[in-house]
Amino acid sequence: MTISLMPLPYAHDALEPHISSKTLEIHHGAHHKTYVDKLNAAIEGTENADKSVEEITKSASGGLFNNAAQTYNHGFYWMSLSGEKTEPSESLATAIKNDFGSMDALLEALTNEAVGHFASGWAWLVVDAGKLKVISTHDAATAITEDVNPLLTIDVWEHAYYIDQMNKRPAYVKAVLENLINWKFASDNFDRGTPWTYPA
Repeated sequence: MTISLMPLPYAHDALEPHISSKTLEIHHGAHHKTYVDKLNAAIEGTENADKSVEEITKSASGGLFNNAAQTYNHGFYWMSLSGEKTEPSESLATAIKNDFGSMDALLEALTNEAVGHFASGWAWLVVDAGKLKVISTHDAATAITEDVNPLLTIDVWEHAYYIDQMNKRPAYVKAVLENLINWKFASDNFDRGTPWTYPA
């Protein structure tokens, strides 16, 4: 089975002016594609050839893990964004209020995690033991190897924002959290109760 580069769930200009079409062309068409291509080359003719991205990620190490996890993380990130305004489902909104006190408090926690994360990685909203929690993972590490259900993620590798914001990560995180979070995707993940699956 060949792992596909999943298409973006929106047009390249759908996230403008917050994330430019140029950023998406390079981030998706070069960075994400490279992870997918390297993953396919690594699994060809091996016991991993017919496994899903998630199965490979959970059992691999080294370069194979990096390429499988980054294939998954980027797909999850594309789904976490939307050019259209969305709102949490009633059930997720209730959980946000119960576990963070308010949406503003959750957004502050996500901002602190994403901006304060040292070097490359990912900031996540997850369900951990029935409670919402904000975490981060370093480099290619991913929430699906933890005992949690990821709801949304923010890519804080520099290639996610350098074309648009240069080194101003706080401006990028602010733009994403205020304008682009796909709360419908997060709500679907919350209501389903199991991690999103990368499309085959």
